[in-house]
Amino acid sequence: MYSMPPIAVNPPVKKNPKKTAPTQAHAFTYLTNHSHVLVALDTDPELRVRDLASLVGITERAVQRILADLEDAGVVRIEKIGRRNRYRILRSAKLRHPLEHHCSVGGLLDWVHAHSGGRSAHH
Repeated sequence: MYSMPPIAVNPPVKKNPKKTAPTQAHAFTYLTNHSHVLVALDTDPELRVRDLASLVGITERAVQRILADLEDAGVVRIEKIGRRNRYRILRSAKLRHPLEHHCSVGGLLDWVHAHSGGRSAHH
């Protein structure tokens, strides 16, 4: 004897992921990935691209683009030491947005470290 499968009274509705509220993991941050890379490098100037990507939560390719941006903007100098890189942050560089142009990169990094309990390699 053939029996029909049960009919769902309220079938599950697939939600559009673009229309759902952001979860904690996908919520915005107040600082950019460029800032996150700078904070990480200020803590350890010899971090590898792979380690930076893991710390910031982005791809290695994104870290490479950010490092190129920071170098082009005169915020970071990259020194080759054998097969590794050492990143020197030019702390006197000014922040780029007009609202924060009066602030320096070093001031931002000092503020982040002072309020996070983190340690800057600079000090």
